Amino acid sequence: MFKPVSLFVGLRYTRTRKRNHIISFVSVISMLGISLGVLSLVLVLSVINGSTSTMRGETLKSVPHVTLSGEGGLTQWRNLAEEVTRHSQVLAAAPYVEGEAWLRYQGQDQVVTLRGVSPTLETSAVDVANPQFDRLLEQLQTTPNGIILGSRLAGNLGMFNGETLRITPLQSLLGLNLEDAGSFTVLGYADFGFYGNASVALVNLEAAEDFFGSSRSADIRLRLRVTDVFNAGPIAEEAVATMAIQDPGGLTITSWSESQANLFNALRMEKILTGFMLLMIVIIGAVNIVSTLVMVVADKGADIAILRTMGASRRTVMGIFVVQGFIAGIIGTVLGATLGVLLTLNISRITAAIEQLVNLTLSPDSIYMISYLQSELRWIDVLVVCFAALLISFLATLYPAWRAARVQPAAVLRYE
Repeated sequence: MFKPVSLFVGLRYTRTRKRNHIISFVSVISMLGISLGVLSLVLVLSVINGSTSTMRGETLKSVPHVTLSGEGGLTQWRNLAEEVTRHSQVLAAAPYVEGEAWLRYQGQDQVVTLRGVSPTLETSAVDVANPQFDRLLEQLQTTPNGIILGSRLAGNLGMFNGETLRITPLQSLLGLNLEDAGSFTVLGYADFGFYGNASVALVNLEAAEDFFGSSRSADIRLRLRVTDVFNAGPIAEEAVATMAIQDPGGLTITSWSESQANLFNALRMEKILTGFMLLMIVIIGAVNIVSTLVMVVADKGADIAILRTMGASRRTVMGIFVVQGFIAGIIGTVLGATLGVLLTLNISRITAAIEQLVNLTLSPDSIYMISYLQSELRWIDVLVVCFAALLISFLATLYPAWRAARVQPAAVLRYE
């Protein structure tokens, strides 16, 4: 089978058992360095993806997929909800009002996000799939002054069902007007996600409107639940654009990715910076490729000179050492990617086994334990990592290969 000279000789050099053990050792270290870098990148990026997905899911338990709001509130929210839910990708719509309030209980103070909701519509519009939460909303419907607390909020304050709370609008508190305080009866607690459990409380929509009075917190907004959270904004825009009724004017569409932009931009930046730092491991492995090839060029000086006298061009000589060095990069990349994918797919079981072996809880309950470590393998990340590793490996071969191509046959063979 025909092979180019550079490929044939380069593969032969790769398979040949090297006389110089130092060269062999450095070559193995370079492959292992690239493998370790690729493995670390695949694993860590997958764990970051899993953490981001977990945070997104927890956030969307309390944050609407899309919020429709308007200047002065949506007074005709029923008609608007009926129109937008006709869109095939809008699953549900529910009204709500939301504002900050000061909660006081047995000498303990807590600033909370008080949200007024319609119990009959809220069930279908939230991402809290819990029968207990549905039962609490049914109780809320029949209890005008009832309140549902986030689970951590209730735990922090030591509250029990049936107790009465005094809550004051934060705006009234800042204005030193404590007469606007309202009394609410605790119906129970619910899961509002990792970021809402310590600060969110639900009351009836009418009670919240009366509670906030004429402040902007009493303005009614509409929350939408859509089929694809990653395209929540465009779906809402399309639903509004295709309404049979005329746009009420001043309608503002805010998706969860906009309202939570700071959090997820920070997570995205963390992924980029972490990937860049771990890429340094691959670069270190590539530096070893440079060292290996420089020593090989020095060791194979006579062979290079003979090839040049036999008619091999400088380009052919350069290709020989590019192939030899690039093979190390390919082997290291394939090995690292394979191990990284296997480790990622089994990371939850591995970490759970480690925790069980150690028999020690590594974190308090408010933080995810190692046994809950989640990963989300994205093949696009694996492809990008492999491409970056191969590119770095290829670039690392260019300088030693260029030096090999610059060898002067006469100067080398004069002393042979």
